[in-house]
Amino acid sequence: MVSGTLTLPKQNKDDGPLGIDISISCRSWSDALPSVVALCRTAVTQAVLAGLNKPSEQIPKAEISLVLSDNEFIRELNKSYRQIDKPTNVLAFPGDAIPEHVRDPSSPLLLGDVVVAYETAALEAETEQKTLADHLQHLVVHGTLHLLGHDHDNETAAEEMEALEAKALQVLGVKNPYGDG
Repeated sequence: MVSGTLTLPKQNKDDGPLGIDISISCRSWSDALPSVVALCRTAVTQAVLAGLNKPSEQIPKAEISLVLSDNEFIRELNKSYRQIDKPTNVLAFPGDAIPEHVRDPSSPLLLGDVVVAYETAALEAETEQKTLADHLQHLVVHGTLHLLGHDHDNETAAEEMEALEAKALQVLGVKNPYGDG
């Protein structure tokens, strides 16, 4: 990661059953958005609620890692894992699926990692005339839904995932990026 990494506490008392580990490896995130940690925690939580379609008291104990990086870091990940040598806005790396009958219920379910690149996200927000905060929340929701097994690899799956994103974003006060429908 970039030097000067700031790693924040693994779990906030307000996270409920979710352990949300946020690492900021690109200081531009905290410079541009002083409330970046709170925005991300809330976005992860709303994505999990929408993606699992359960009330918060029924959410299993789980952990997620979120890295707020720069273009160079995400480009290296994209090259290594997807053989695409260019930066992207968000990457999601789901945790290993452990069968329910094998998993220790006292241990949190490791959902996986989401990585968001500052320069790409900031440029997209500017181009699409959105605030960086709104776009970041959308990317975090999108990546978290991938960790929960949602995808957009066909039209039906894409529509379902977009509906879940819109549901989570509405709670966050973020305009539906896919339009009103």
